[in-house]
Amino acid sequence: MKIPGKRVPRTRLVRTPSLVVAVEVEAVLPEDDASEPCYEAETVQLLRDVAEHAEQGDIEWLQQHGRVYQALEAT
Repeated sequence: MKIPGKRVPRTRLVRTPSLVVAVEVEAVLPEDDASEPCYEAETVQLLRDVAEHAEQGDIEWLQQHGRVYQALEAT
C-alpha cells in the first residue's frame, strides 16, 4: 500500500563491523503528519535485505543496491 504524501530521497547507512552500505531510498512525508518522514514496507524490507547480505559479506549483491565501504585494519 502506498502512503499518500510527498516523496523525498534519503540515503540510509546500513552498518556491520566490517562494511557500511549507503542505500538510496525514498521516504514519504505523509499528508496527515509531515513532521517526520516515514518508509513504506517495501523500503523497510529492502533495508533488511541489505543488512542480511552485509552480515554475510555478499559484496556483489550489495554493489547492485548501493555504495559499499569496507573497513580496513590499521597497520
